Amino acid sequence: MADYRMLIGGELVAGDATLDVVNPATGEPFAVVPRASQAQADEAIAAAKAALAGWGATPFEERRACILKLADAIAANADELARALTLEQGKPLAEAQGEVGWAEGYLRHYATLELPDRIIQDDDKGYIAVQHKPLGVVVGITAWNFPLLLACWKIGPAVLAGNCIVLKPAPTTPVCALMLGALCRDVFPAGVVNIITDANDLGPHLTAHPDVAKIGFTGSTGTGKAILASSAAGLKRVTLELGGNDPAIVLEDVDVRATAQAIFGNAFLNCGQVCLAIKRAYVHEAIYDAMCDELARLAEEAVVDDGLKQGTRIGPIQNRQQFEKVKDFLETARKEGRIIAGGKVLDREGYFIEPTIVRDVHDGDRIVDEEQFGPILPVIAFRDIDDVVTRANASEYGLGGSVWSQDVSKAAEIAGRIDSGQVWVNQHIAIGPHIPMAGFRSSGLGVEQSAEGLAEYTQLKVVNIAR
Repeated sequence: MADYRMLIGGELVAGDATLDVVNPATGEPFAVVPRASQAQADEAIAAAKAALAGWGATPFEERRACILKLADAIAANADELARALTLEQGKPLAEAQGEVGWAEGYLRHYATLELPDRIIQDDDKGYIAVQHKPLGVVVGITAWNFPLLLACWKIGPAVLAGNCIVLKPAPTTPVCALMLGALCRDVFPAGVVNIITDANDLGPHLTAHPDVAKIGFTGSTGTGKAILASSAAGLKRVTLELGGNDPAIVLEDVDVRATAQAIFGNAFLNCGQVCLAIKRAYVHEAIYDAMCDELARLAEEAVVDDGLKQGTRIGPIQNRQQFEKVKDFLETARKEGRIIAGGKVLDREGYFIEPTIVRDVHDGDRIVDEEQFGPILPVIAFRDIDDVVTRANASEYGLGGSVWSQDVSKAAEIAGRIDSGQVWVNQHIAIGPHIPMAGFRSSGLGVEQSAEGLAEYTQLKVVNIAR
């Protein structure tokens, strides 16, 4: 069994306690990792604070070079990282390999970004420039659905902007983050990147700590609200990427078979455990039956198994708590609509649920209104465009959405009326490091990715010189 260590102040250290990490495909522990105490959390923050002056004064090109070195290290260890990712998260190995590649690619793109001074005035009367300065110590807290990618989403922009970071991964998926910490030790000066693990008990202490200037969080809306509340006393900067209940609106002119494949893939990626996954499909009544039948066929054909087994399309739910929540949603779906594919918990070890298609449900039903975050897709019929847009927007969430039609102009007009941070036409989850990611309402606060996301990790400063 590997000897995993936390990264604090440039040293790989044991925890004051330990934590078992469960393989969701078996329901049994496969690794033991360190668990930080509150004192160790304070040590990590102190190490980040001590490194601030030196790192902030480091030339931007040198910080950029460190980001690229970390990307190189991820690439050199891709196979090992992907296997560990499947073991701790459950996703099929092919998806894990894709996540490792995305993590590397995002870092490489971050290294191309910069925030140059913006000159407002430069004449005989004066000089005015807008600058971006580091904030200080950043705390990054990540969810369990994309453990490696989300860690890089926090580390990359934070340190490129001149901050130092304490990263805390989800307690059910800490392995890849700790492996990343070992790579960071050989890339960054001591204290610039610190990675600690907990049992979901250190978050409030980290977010309320007086030496923390910013919190970057990806996870549930409920936890995001708690983080926002705990950060208020210190007026900390906060970026929150939270839950979603993404609608897909499918018009009557689509190719049913091709569109069903795309809808299915974007609903059941990572076993449906994606904040931007399609969580409710609105299908025009003219093709409703055909679309439901095709989605059901795809669900019945999908191979559900251990992510390390060749041919697996859908792996397990990541953890027991989420497994129980999704089982409850299954019972709700059975009462509120008609399950036409799946609907069963697999009789085996681990947290496996069949991909489930439920039809004849309506807005107002729990299975439609709430985020399932699992392998369940409700399919809702509609007749009128204005009505379905209103229904799609009648949600506390507003993370993503999509419109599907052969008439791209018409679809684009409808997309413009969807209230969400990302709206796609004839695609979904089309994200990238060069594209800003933001959410409406309860789906988030602030921006991630791109130059806009990098700016979130900086303090705006105006230099105004009279001549």
